[in-house]
Amino acid sequence: MNHHPDPVVTTAQGAVRGLRRGATLAFLNIPYAAPPRGADRFAPPRPHEPWDGVRNATVPGPTAPQSARVLGNVDMTPYFGPGWSHGEDYLTVNVFTPAVGGGELPVMVFVHGGGFVAGSTRSSMYDGSAFARDGVVLVTLNYRLGIAGFLDLPGAPANRGLLDVVAALRWVRENIAAFGGDPHRITLFGQSAGATVVGGVLASPEAAGLFRRAIVQSGSGLGAFTTEQAARVTGAAAVLLGAEPHVDAFADISDERLVDAASQLSGIDLRTGSHRDPLIGLSPFSLVLDAQPAASVATGLAADVDLLVGTNAEEGNLYLVPVGKHAASTAADVHEAAARSHPDPARLVETYRRSRPGASFAELRSAIMGDALFGVGSRALADAHAAHPRSATYAYEFAWRSKALDGELGATHTVELPFVFDLSHRPELNGPHALLGPDKPPEGLATRVHETWIRFAGTGDPGWDPYDAERRATMRIDAEWTQVEDPHGEERRAWN
Repeated sequence: MNHHPDPVVTTAQGAVRGLRRGATLAFLNIPYAAPPRGADRFAPPRPHEPWDGVRNATVPGPTAPQSARVLGNVDMTPYFGPGWSHGEDYLTVNVFTPAVGGGELPVMVFVHGGGFVAGSTRSSMYDGSAFARDGVVLVTLNYRLGIAGFLDLPGAPANRGLLDVVAALRWVRENIAAFGGDPHRITLFGQSAGATVVGGVLASPEAAGLFRRAIVQSGSGLGAFTTEQAARVTGAAAVLLGAEPHVDAFADISDERLVDAASQLSGIDLRTGSHRDPLIGLSPFSLVLDAQPAASVATGLAADVDLLVGTNAEEGNLYLVPVGKHAASTAADVHEAAARSHPDPARLVETYRRSRPGASFAELRSAIMGDALFGVGSRALADAHAAHPRSATYAYEFAWRSKALDGELGATHTVELPFVFDLSHRPELNGPHALLGPDKPPEGLATRVHETWIRFAGTGDPGWDPYDAERRATMRIDAEWTQVEDPHGEERRAWN
């Protein structure tokens, strides 16, 4: 154990000095790839130049270019972080560890969410101290966002933000032993857009062998755009920027203008003759793939990776409650949500009415939105992975309800994150307009969720029955934990 007040670790690129925070050693803003500047913003990530001397890794660094995000009257600052912190050298990781050297601890690598356009390692929700305290090396990473990260641009590789995540995994494999981590026991996990990226990494042959396990929290194995859909976004971006839709024309456009254009791209209709919009209009950016990640996983890709996949019970609430659209929902709103996401909306609505007797229009609308965005694609990913029993598949549903916003926010999108990171006691997460609401969460819930994630990372078994196509065993996580079989089975079948 290194008791020197400032721990120093030597990576393949050079030495870094971190800081000691209680029992945690934190190393912030370590580059895993070269700064994406100019034309390189649209190129694959390249190795970072080595540095001489000891690099200071004690202060947070720059973030990917992004615009400020506000979600109505719920305070999402702990989730989105401080916004754009300027600087080109932002393809970096933060590492939290209990002890450097040794190379035996399980490693967890986290990919943040934020609709493919926002978020960073600077968000207070991603403090890895509790992981380090409990014997895990936690790595958080920045990746390219918005136009630089995900616009499908002729002449440039697709999914550059995903390529960044793969590059970060390579950095972890090469360097993590020096920080105390076992390079053969790496769990990749992400939430929301970050979870969809994790699904994309599962489906990437070039990432094979870089990690042993994966956790997909409120992502989708069906969340990718087709090239036809992506081309509509590229065309709209080119018009906004007054530039030809080609990498050569975009190379000289400033980050400020790219961020500004990205924020104006909402509202493009991405429905085509053969495909619905998997993000139902909420983001103009996603992965762009010829086959959905679930389809690639169904062919056997990632068959040797243990997978934990889950959603929250009321995902859709985040897109309705904070902006005052939830309580006022009408039958027409329910139908519209179904029409955006299903070829037979009347049958879909009828199924949800039948399976949720007594549900309000608001609850039906939120449930359909949540399944369209996350539920259907998460189940598809679990089914695809479970078809190759070389490794295990597990499923969960997080059902604890936040009483934020007059009790309406509920088991919404992102509400599980403070429990995973064991930060549910943080003051910025508690209060009438904070994510976890004014009431104290159940005693021990964060401890148990956090320990379960660590147990899965260490052993591949979260502590309940594996998921298979017959039983679809799912752990429902609330004040009490209950294993259920094929929850929402009737609704699940209605989407097929």
